[in-house]
Amino acid sequence: MPCRAHHAMTTALPVRTRRTLPALALALTATLLAACSGTADGADAATPAPTADATTTAAPVERATAITRLAVTYDGGVLVLDGSSLDVVADLPADGYLRVNPAGDNRHVLVSTAAGFQVLDAATWGQAHGDHAHFYTSDPRLTDVTYPAEKPGHAVVHDGRTALFADGTGEVTVVDSAHVGDGPSDDARTYTTPHAHHGVAVELHDGTLVVSEGTEDARTGVRALDAEGTETAAIDTCPGVHGESVAQGDVVAIGCQDGVVLFKDGAFTKVQSPDVYGRVGNQAGSEESPVVLGDYKVDKDAELERPTRVSLVDTRTATMTLVDLPASYTFRSLARGDHGEAIVLGTDGALHVIDPESGAVVRSMPVVAPWEEPTEWQTPRPAVKVHAGTAYVTDPATRSIHAVDVETGEVYRSVTLDVVPDEVALATGEALAAHDHADDAGHETHDGHEDDGHDH
Repeated sequence: MPCRAHHAMTTALPVRTRRTLPALALALTATLLAACSGTADGADAATPAPTADATTTAAPVERATAITRLAVTYDGGVLVLDGSSLDVVADLPADGYLRVNPAGDNRHVLVSTAAGFQVLDAATWGQAHGDHAHFYTSDPRLTDVTYPAEKPGHAVVHDGRTALFADGTGEVTVVDSAHVGDGPSDDARTYTTPHAHHGVAVELHDGTLVVSEGTEDARTGVRALDAEGTETAAIDTCPGVHGESVAQGDVVAIGCQDGVVLFKDGAFTKVQSPDVYGRVGNQAGSEESPVVLGDYKVDKDAELERPTRVSLVDTRTATMTLVDLPASYTFRSLARGDHGEAIVLGTDGALHVIDPESGAVVRSMPVVAPWEEPTEWQTPRPAVKVHAGTAYVTDPATRSIHAVDVETGEVYRSVTLDVVPDEVALATGEALAAHDHADDAGHETHDGHEDDGHDH
């Protein structure tokens, strides 16, 4: 099936070069099969089931630098865009409501399907060669590789390991990020929680697995298991467990309805919210900062709360600071900059950059027109992803995507698509280093299955 044309209208502005050099890496495959499109059938409106359709073969093209690509979902498939030009390089049809996560190897993206986590090859990668690296691109495709999971939920990347959580069974699968594109293997680490729930897991450098615990009705605990699966620490005072992030120093933060739980140096610590109900359910961490950015909601009974404060949790002191913003935001609004800046996309249409140490809003940069959070969490709303000095901002109202210079606020490139953009995941194309496995600076925590049933 040939690619369908999506004519992107691009502004006549120069293409920006990346500010950060990619790390040297383990060798990756230099040849691949790539397809221009995929097909999907047998899926209902809520659960996607895309399949691969490898009908073309394209030789890799060597590039001067790593090429970032964006996987952008829409109602009907996934677009893959070039991160510099924002040109559409592939349209991969798929049915159902699609969700995407970085796979951890800077090349692949995980697409949630009826069968599990299906691997999308964004076809941008780096290959180490002595003291430097070579970079390549080819044609993106939906592969036939799937990690089986009933109700696939969070996919968390940290320190070269990718942890997948199946909400329908409580099964956790952890694989080497560098080989995530190869699919399931006997070498994968697996663990199943006592009860199925909307959970999350992250593996640390020493093999410790930090994993949520709960049921379909309530989530209240977090456990730490060593490499052999033996419990080494636990905490049961985290009602409404949701979301994770990892801060500088290998510190894990887990959100609760009344604060945040930290796992640091082998022990759990509770950071209490200043309000009785002060819920932190979505977070963004950074290896460049010991402070975790999170949302903050205080109305347990609200059908849809539109918060105007965010939380900053200092993992060194186990303290929380609340920051007032001039507008509300949503669960797709949180990001981190290259230097650890806390970035929030507000409903006023601006990117607000916060100094995580002082809590001061250092600048606000208009990007899109003011907007209002929709009632249903599946309805597209603006989202932000940040890499190498650029913030990529979607605007469903105008079917647009913008590339913004984080330091200057300049919207240096924009495109208008033929579809309404929804979720976004990045494949940076950078080579993986032996001890700098992947970009784990921030993970979007998909706030779509809350225990209170309506707080998304």
